[in-house]
Amino acid sequence: MYTTFYLIGIGLFVGVAAWFLFIWAVKSGQFDDPEAPKYRMLDDDDEPAKPAQPPRSAKKKSP
Repeated sequence: MYTTFYLIGIGLFVGVAAWFLFIWAVKSGQFDDPEAPKYRMLDDDDEPAKPAQPPRSAKKKSP
């Protein structure tokens, strides 16, 4: 008998925790626009990638 109450308590706890996680995900914007990522790869980049420049600390100063 105690096992039944124990399992009901665990089930309620897991259900409430899942509900709070879902509410948190909705409020943090996880479900705002699920369609955009699949179209993002089709966008053209108008500007070519800029070449990497060496860091300024790598340049040696001549006396």
